[in-house]
Amino acid sequence: MADLDYEGFWKETLIQLRNDLGEEEFSGWFSNLKYLHARFDEKTGKNSIVIGVPSAFHRDKVSSRYKNAISSTLQKLSDKDITIDFELNKKSEAKPEKKGIEPVQSTKKESISAEKTTKTKIKRENHPQLRDDYTFKRYVIGENNKFPANAAIAISENPGKAYNPFLIYGGVGLGKTHLMQAIGNYIHENTENEVIYITSENFLNEYLEGLKPQEHGRNTMKSFKNKYRYTDVLLIDDIQFFTDKPGVQEELFHTFNELLDAKKQIVFTCDRPITELKKFPERLISRFGLGLMADLQPPRYEERCAILKSEAENKKVSIPNEVIDLLSNNISSNIRDLIAALTTLIAYTQLMGKPITLEIAQQRLKTIFNSPRPTNLSMDNVIRVVAESFGLTPNDLKGKKRTQNIAFARQLAMYIGRRMTDYSYTEIGQDFGGRDHSTVLHSINKIEDKLITDSTLESTIESLKRSIKEFSAKY
Repeated sequence: MADLDYEGFWKETLIQLRNDLGEEEFSGWFSNLKYLHARFDEKTGKNSIVIGVPSAFHRDKVSSRYKNAISSTLQKLSDKDITIDFELNKKSEAKPEKKGIEPVQSTKKESISAEKTTKTKIKRENHPQLRDDYTFKRYVIGENNKFPANAAIAISENPGKAYNPFLIYGGVGLGKTHLMQAIGNYIHENTENEVIYITSENFLNEYLEGLKPQEHGRNTMKSFKNKYRYTDVLLIDDIQFFTDKPGVQEELFHTFNELLDAKKQIVFTCDRPITELKKFPERLISRFGLGLMADLQPPRYEERCAILKSEAENKKVSIPNEVIDLLSNNISSNIRDLIAALTTLIAYTQLMGKPITLEIAQQRLKTIFNSPRPTNLSMDNVIRVVAESFGLTPNDLKGKKRTQNIAFARQLAMYIGRRMTDYSYTEIGQDFGGRDHSTVLHSINKIEDKLITDSTLESTIESLKRSIKEFSAKY
């Protein structure tokens, strides 16, 4: 069969692939492919066509993702067993000519520097889905986040092999997204791996879009699966959003398995340990046991100071140490609140043309300092208020007594503590006399079950929350 006939089959194959994949995905991988020639392998007795690709990276991606689809389409069109081979375009392999560069004398030190520069890969453009300021360089590491940060760095340097899958969990504003995107940015900048970052909400929306009837012959679900199952690094933010959504959970399960089997890196974030998610499939939860789970805790005073100094340096603003101390002492909830307060202060002083002083900080941020914020609460305050409302002492709730009124008050305090603070189940258990994680989880489940049958319990809980906020604001 002549080359022209093979080229005709190739062109028709491209038309069908464009319909199946959609314009965006098709253009990304097939627009740079070029039909080269056909050949017959005497050893195997098979015909094949040879396609030119711009780079080894492009060849590997197309081969792993689409080679089977291309071969099956060719076979249907020709009714023959035609295989496909890839070759690098000669133009892409040629070394660029050096134009207008004259040799210069250099010191030994400069020569070494130049040698390192030639070995360094050309920097890729910023990843379109990742914030360019969410890097390890901008991430302040302290005692409370040293473990997850070190794990993230190890993953970035060896994706798919070290700690896979990786789950980062913790309360709002503690830096989960920053740490996850730092992994993505590092891999994107230092390797040719494909990185996808997406929020769980957008992942769900794309999945639902894929379920819609096909338009113009385009298989949107197939395109969705190809996008996520054949990437090198998948980062999904806030997977608690998938709770009680069985359809997308099923798709996530299969995507998870495909990537894990192919040794591709998976990183998720969640607002709690994966084992504490309700209406989440056990088989998906068990997959996380194959990797690493790390929790982020609210930053300590020293870490808060370091974060503020780093943020001020990045904004090229001078912040007096007494102002750093003021913010660090009064905002202990999370990183997001801390930076938001600093941003408010900087904006005011710049607009008013004034330097940042302790007096201005006290005046402009007094509303934030005086506002009883749920995330600033301590478990001691929760235990004290709940105990007093039941005519008990904090020691009663922390002790081993199991009388009905003490057990109920203890369960209620654990439930409220979990809802009003960023403490983990393990940390809450420690504050209740060293009880374990499962005891706290059981207590919270008991209250949640009781809320369904007791119509007055919710108002009782809301009343206790108000009392706890008022008490925390005073002390």
